[in-house]
Amino acid sequence: MRWLTLYARSRQVPASLAAVVISAVAVCALARDGGGGPGDPRLPVLVLATGAMAASVGLSGQDLALDRTAAIRWAPRRAAHVLLGGAVVGTVLLATQALGEDRASTAFVVRDSAGLMGLVALGAALWGGQYAWTLPFAWLSFSFIAPPPTSAATRVASWMLLPAGTAVGTWTALVLAVAGTAAYAVAGPRR
Repeated sequence: MRWLTLYARSRQVPASLAAVVISAVAVCALARDGGGGPGDPRLPVLVLATGAMAASVGLSGQDLALDRTAAIRWAPRRAAHVLLGGAVVGTVLLATQALGEDRASTAFVVRDSAGLMGLVALGAALWGGQYAWTLPFAWLSFSFIAPPPTSAATRVASWMLLPAGTAVGTWTALVLAVAGTAAYAVAGPRR
């Protein structure tokens, strides 16, 4: 069990978890005025995106050379880190919803947290852990200002705002989750 504690501390998991919880509580507290209504997906997506960006801090260790020369297999640990991060981010949102107003379904939360963590993992594989947050931030920003999702391209671009049963949103999130997790698990964070 000591290796798990050391791994969590080296990946800044306690600080990331605190940031995920604080951001979720802060966004939900600021939205208590009822703005947007219960069918508006922007608030849950904002909570999930901030949680995924906070979890991205731990996707690179203190010393990449040490990680690469370790005698353990990193691929399963990296994949588990991404999947566990997505589960924690989604659980925190569902827990804050249990305390207050229900704004998103469980299927919506699972889909978006998986897709956003895939984006974070892809960002870590492409640009390193310190810049892993940029890809979900850019996609979230674009989806907020994108035109209404009428064509296939705009539906893919705004996948995180689509309702839970939408096939385009589900497939886009699934592709991002699998591709990002696989890229990060195999290649690790970029130097």
